[in-house]
Amino acid sequence: MTREETVWLTPDGERVSCVEKIKVLNENIAELRQMAQDALEDAVLMGCDEAQLRTVLHGLVDRLENPYRK
Repeated sequence: MTREETVWLTPDGERVSCVEKIKVLNENIAELRQMAQDALEDAVLMGCDEAQLRTVLHGLVDRLENPYRK
């Protein structure tokens, strides 16, 4: 499966240029995507509603807290 690379932005809207930061961000997103995919497949195999799992995952992301907010 091919995927477009995300252009990571600073809060000011500028591109993140540090290669190591971009690498870490992309690896984190890939791990999250795989975990979410696994959770979706497990839920469907156990007879759960796919739409409900998607709603739960969206809610989880919406409730993430930024511990560094000023």
